[in-house]
Amino acid sequence: MKVSKYHNFKEGIAMKSLLIINGTIISGNGNEPLQNGAILVENNIIKDIGPRNSIKPPENCQIIDVDGSFILPGFIDTHIHLMSNGFRMEDTMYNPLALHFYHALENMKLTLEAGVTSVRDAGLADIGVKMAAEQGLFPSPRMQISVMPLSISGGHFDFNLNSGFDMKISYPGYPESICDGPDEVRKRSREVLRAGADVLKVMVTGGVMSANDRPEFIQFTVDELKVVVEEAQFRGGMKVMAHAHGAGGIKNAVKAGIYSIEHGTYADKEACQMMAQAGTYLVPTFVVINLNRKKALAGELPEYSRKGAIEIAKVHKENMQMAYELGVNIVAGTDCGVVEHGLNLLELTYLCDMGMEPMEAIQAATKKAAECLGWQNKVGTLEKGKLADIVVVKKDPLDDISSLTDKENILMVIKDGKIYKNTL
Repeated sequence: MKVSKYHNFKEGIAMKSLLIINGTIISGNGNEPLQNGAILVENNIIKDIGPRNSIKPPENCQIIDVDGSFILPGFIDTHIHLMSNGFRMEDTMYNPLALHFYHALENMKLTLEAGVTSVRDAGLADIGVKMAAEQGLFPSPRMQISVMPLSISGGHFDFNLNSGFDMKISYPGYPESICDGPDEVRKRSREVLRAGADVLKVMVTGGVMSANDRPEFIQFTVDELKVVVEEAQFRGGMKVMAHAHGAGGIKNAVKAGIYSIEHGTYADKEACQMMAQAGTYLVPTFVVINLNRKKALAGELPEYSRKGAIEIAKVHKENMQMAYELGVNIVAGTDCGVVEHGLNLLELTYLCDMGMEPMEAIQAATKKAAECLGWQNKVGTLEKGKLADIVVVKKDPLDDISSLTDKENILMVIKDGKIYKNTL
């Protein structure tokens, strides 16, 4: 018996027992795909997984025959902005605050229906957004939040313009994040943690979409960054992620003990060796780098960001290939929110263009991404005892990784044992 074709969230199915049969299981562990496999879900947990004839469905079990399709773990995007749609500063001027939240509902839905069941939000999703998602008020991926990234005065998240206007979004859910000097950095870190952050984010270099700096500019000293890491460690060993394009900023972040580097555009050999030795994760965000270059060439980005968007794309892929060859631990993250939502799995195509095999790319967005988030014990692979985050696709992604970017190829998305998309 098959479930009905599609369920919106409030009609979503949360079955006591669900058996998925007749699919090829790509577990995320890197082992050989299991043909004619089956997965038994009870409540929201994977109860059993294996060959179809090895699993007996319990009484009153809902059975879904995927008819030879491919079954994968729910994908993970380690760098996303669910509350953003382009980071256009004029939106802050003209759009009512509530509009950002209503746009976010669509962003979350697009992300989930693309097959992404967990994300690390890299800025602007606050604790209220996370609480509403966890309470099931709308369809959303599971999320870690950083709330507000820390920035120096004049840095990548300082939206004060030379005109005198401050273009930041401001409301009680967002703490102040501009800080200079170790004492102020410590205070702001604590305030962001108080606001409900699961991870601290810090801007250690300039960026493409900011008016006051350039991507290669170093921001924060090593001593300041060590304070951020220390405050995160005080909260039960929480992690710090660093927006970092320039090599100098990357090196400072690694010296300070920061856990993951986002973008990494101008990483040189020394920076890559430092990341590899320290076990630092690298999130290349190919999607935003490549799509912003296209937007810049088409004149679709603000004038102050066009040159930077074009320049960084020239060196990014080459340096990411170097990082990969030197053994840096690379995981998938897109920066969707700066670019359109729902394009998350395009990152896997770019990872393969960089040099990964399709299975490696899948693991970069499942198993290894879960490890980056510290969630390896509950998501990232299809295993007994883990949360039932499952994606069913029509085409074999090991033969054609780009097929994951086709929305019609994503047949079913299950998060936490609930079906959010089903076009079987």
